[in-house]
Amino acid sequence: MAHYKRVAQLRTPEEFRTYLRTLGIDLPFDETMLTGLDAPLARPMRYGDRTIGNRFSVLPMEGWDGAPDGRPSELTMRRWQHFGASGAKLIWGCEAVAVRHDGRANPRQLMITAATWPDLARLREQLVAEHAARYTRTDDLLIGLQLTHSGRFARPDADNKLKPSILYPHPLLNRKFGFGDDYPVMSDDDIRRLIDDFILAARFAGKAGFDFVDLKHCHGYLGHEFLSAVDRDGRYGGSFENRTRFLRELVEGIRAEAPALDIGVRLSAFDWAPFRPGADGAGEMESVDGNYRYAFGGDGSGHGIDLSEPFAFLDLLRDLNIRLVCITAGSPYYNPHIQRPALFPPSDGYQPPEDPLVGVARQIAVVARLKAHRPELLYVGSGYSYLQEWLPHVAQHVVRTGMTDFVGLGRLILSYPEVAADILAGRPLARKRICRTFSDCTTAPRNGLVSGCYPLDDFYKRREEAALLQAAKARTQ
Repeated sequence: MAHYKRVAQLRTPEEFRTYLRTLGIDLPFDETMLTGLDAPLARPMRYGDRTIGNRFSVLPMEGWDGAPDGRPSELTMRRWQHFGASGAKLIWGCEAVAVRHDGRANPRQLMITAATWPDLARLREQLVAEHAARYTRTDDLLIGLQLTHSGRFARPDADNKLKPSILYPHPLLNRKFGFGDDYPVMSDDDIRRLIDDFILAARFAGKAGFDFVDLKHCHGYLGHEFLSAVDRDGRYGGSFENRTRFLRELVEGIRAEAPALDIGVRLSAFDWAPFRPGADGAGEMESVDGNYRYAFGGDGSGHGIDLSEPFAFLDLLRDLNIRLVCITAGSPYYNPHIQRPALFPPSDGYQPPEDPLVGVARQIAVVARLKAHRPELLYVGSGYSYLQEWLPHVAQHVVRTGMTDFVGLGRLILSYPEVAADILAGRPLARKRICRTFSDCTTAPRNGLVSGCYPLDDFYKRREEAALLQAAKARTQ
């Protein structure tokens, strides 16, 4: 496997710039960080009649730590308090919350129902209280809740078995995850009932005090699968118009039932074919015969990008008066290196087939192209955690030059919740708390354990799951 330099070894701007040049990628950054109210990352953003106080966003971060009935636990509360402590003023979705039981990605995923929405309201209140205790002002805080059905990757029950809801027989993913091409697909009536469940969940989110709901269209889950359902018959497949009908009907219903609630969309703006471990452990693409039709934003090769349909999707968001869009890529289930660049894969993954900085640069460049196409929308970019010490410098540049509006912070929040506040204040980063992408936060739930930063967060280091996690990792080596 190729040798990639660790980001922590790139101590000076010249070392970082030289290494980027050897990789052949364009990843611009500012050498000098600016602070104060006029600094690029500190500037507020006007959004309708609201003001979002700075340019950092917390991305949805699940903990696999809810109760069987979908209620949050003390661990969930701790994580949401960290979202409030972060200093970021846009909390994008908090975490993926299933709209009904069969849509849960794991048996500990949160649900929003008539029984659970008051618990989610208390979670939001604790987030706001933590933010107020640290930063005083909360009227410039915008908080969303991500609504989801996990579709092909649903594991809702205690047996943790895959129980998919699918829209079409995917020739590679059906085989990869062990179910045949005759596995039943959702009917149009099934979809209509699910839309009703989403609308009801959105009403509960509004009652719980959230400012917006994120209608999740990313990472291989059901909303994302609609966008690649080119072989599906009926009202929800085939043409681009049909493949976006799910979104349009969701928006129509939510605005009728919860008119005060705003709407955003987290979108996998490009996708590739599934990858697998090669002979040397590095990821290699599954064999693709002819034109690979199932990657939204793909070019047909299985490993390239064509943004024609993502541009059309942004046009649709504009027409639907949806301004909030959070951009990501691919799926953690079948091509994680393009979705979450990391040097160390989870236990069931593959070694990175490219330097993770290449993946970071790819996502940043795609967001810049989307922003140029529809500049009136507000964009949150993803994939920044792997930048580590260089995250502030890249973040400042991309916001300052209009390549994105907000910089999304994901797994870095688990190890270093206050990172945005430290950057905004001009404080040196706490190097021992910076996420080094060890992927234990993913390996743990893959083994039925709660998620958290076991290497760097003393709270998780002391939990009994830490020893169980090390044992599980040892069994895979």
